[in-house]
Amino acid sequence: MTTATLLSFAGLCLLLALMPGPDSFLVLRYSIGGTRPGVAAAVGVSIGSLFWAVVVALGVAALLEQSASAYRVVKIAGGLYLLYLGVRALLRRRAAGPAATGPVAASTGSAFGAGVLSCALNPKMGLFYLAVVPQFLDQVTFGSAMTLGAVEAVVALVVMGAFAVAASRLVALLRRPKVTERLETVSAGILAALGVGTLASAGGS
Repeated sequence: MTTATLLSFAGLCLLLALMPGPDSFLVLRYSIGGTRPGVAAAVGVSIGSLFWAVVVALGVAALLEQSASAYRVVKIAGGLYLLYLGVRALLRRRAAGPAATGPVAASTGSAFGAGVLSCALNPKMGLFYLAVVPQFLDQVTFGSAMTLGAVEAVVALVVMGAFAVAASRLVALLRRPKVTERLETVSAGILAALGVGTLASAGGS
């Protein structure tokens, strides 16, 4: 595997990471509560992408391409999880009430776990690896697939981490209860909507 191949793959991964999606909205959701939860979610997303690298390296991801049922099951699981995260965030904000003077706190552990599961339950990541990795390799082996997976994970970590830091600092500049409450409500609503959309598309596929 040449340096040019790794750089080309990294460039493609950069474009993927910059595209808005469930992972970026998840990182935004936790970044509202502070830099540490946002970065923890970003780390979780990058670790979750390594799960798909392992799956592709083992050849299991081919099932998602060949089996509509397997793809639908993973998609439904991912949609339910996003819906759960969105609804839980909305309920926590409502429970905090109007007296809350800041964002509802989230632990770094829960943010990390949410990032891992969000990415690991996104079958589109598996199909991305399945479709793209062979284009950059003469022969797909466990080592070569994991190398490209590590590159994708690093790129995702850098992009999502930078996004988390920027978002948390922006929220800090707008540290007003009403602004924070609306941002949390909107981000939670987007997660729930993404979950509903994923479930709807899974049901129609």
